[in-house]
Amino acid sequence: MNKKTARLRRAKKTRAKIFELQVPRLCVHRTSQHIYAQLISANGTEVIAACSTVQADVKKEISNTGNKDAAKAVGKSIAEKAKAAGVTAVAFDRSGFKYHGRIQELADSARANGLEF
Repeated sequence: MNKKTARLRRAKKTRAKIFELQVPRLCVHRTSQHIYAQLISANGTEVIAACSTVQADVKKEISNTGNKDAAKAVGKSIAEKAKAAGVTAVAFDRSGFKYHGRIQELADSARANGLEF
């Protein structure tokens, strides 16, 4: 089992539990250069809000797109978009990534800006 297979196995298990809870999920994906966040509806069929370091409005706030400061900016932006869509409580889907570094910074920033996990 390689790293990607193990990560996807963890992600599948987490998503199954979140689906049982029937709450919107904040799904996070990271690459070496960027970080992405999507707010997906409880039934999993539609994206309510999305934000990433690829977007121009986020990119102008930060100097580097692959660090913790970028993750904080994405967390703040996704929380603001979620509140505008009327969503305050979500389940955090870390997509099988370990909860530290950029993933943790994004989650902390989203919590600080009004999202409840």
